[in-house]
Amino acid sequence: MTVLIIEDEELAATTLHNMLVHINPDIQVHAVVGTVEAAVNWLQEHQTDIIFMDIHLGDGESFQIFQQVEVNSPVIFTTAYDQYTLKAFKNQGIDYLLKPFDEEDVRGALNKLSNIRSTGAVSTPQLVQKVEEVLGRTRNRFMVKLGKLLKTVPADQVAYFMADDKYLFLITSDQQNYIIEETIGSLEPKLNPENFFRINRKFIIHINAIREMYKLSRNRVRITLSPKPENIEVIVSEERAEAFKQWLDQ
Repeated sequence: MTVLIIEDEELAATTLHNMLVHINPDIQVHAVVGTVEAAVNWLQEHQTDIIFMDIHLGDGESFQIFQQVEVNSPVIFTTAYDQYTLKAFKNQGIDYLLKPFDEEDVRGALNKLSNIRSTGAVSTPQLVQKVEEVLGRTRNRFMVKLGKLLKTVPADQVAYFMADDKYLFLITSDQQNYIIEETIGSLEPKLNPENFFRINRKFIIHINAIREMYKLSRNRVRITLSPKPENIEVIVSEERAEAFKQWLDQ
């Protein structure tokens, strides 16, 4: 079996490579590439039996690869964020490994590939069930505190989440401001990716909170939000800019 690893973190790529060889010494890792551009160039010239593909790459999301080159090999997606599951399965995905995964997870994915090949199936009920489970974990409301008062805020009333020092603030479309007991990293994969997008280390915004956008240098974007945060310039980071533009255009 030949394998292509698409992963922009060197340690993660090396760990996966070692896992594959330990599982089966006959596995040959053809190449390790870390960007959308490098993956497209490699796939235009080569074939491989299976692809392990990280979703977040240095120059964008790996889904862009499928828009630029035909991918005939089955793909096992790897990422820390399960919000991308449905999209992954629509792009040749036979399995989905959430980081951090271990050797047994990789072995299970390879066994699933073997079963699919032996039966000729292109999808399985297990994949559909996994998608439904992930979608069912999407947050629809958030509990917040106002002194001793507890209340819930529906997701469609959230304008954005803003991290500031050790706190994460939920700001509503009617300018209410609450502290929620989560981190921006733990919250991100629980949000509906159709409506919410993390633009940088401090902000996750709702699509309806965007009022104006301005193109800046290095592919960045400055956003005017409503309500407008005080004394803070809201900018889509260079690393997230390409994925942000795709999110706007979906």
